Amino acid sequence: MKQLWYFSAPWCGPCKMFGPTMDRVASQGIQVNKINIDYEADAVTKYGVRSVPTTILVENGKELRLLLEILLYFQHRILNSEI
Repeated sequence: MKQLWYFSAPWCGPCKMFGPTMDRVASQGIQVNKINIDYEADAVTKYGVRSVPTTILVENGKELRLLLEILLYFQHRILNSEI
């Protein structure tokens, strides 16, 4: 099962811009776990998050960190109805 862990903070400008993309990804059937780093210190430590926004795809217990640029590419495709 695929899960996307999205680490963000309410004070983070790029996170505010990226949030709607995560909502769109969730609407495509991928489970998105939104983590507010200000309140979820254990998850931040477990996944070694050092900056936000950070996205981690977990599939079959394996982690794949996704670069923001990759997700922005898909955001562009989704918004232009290419997916």
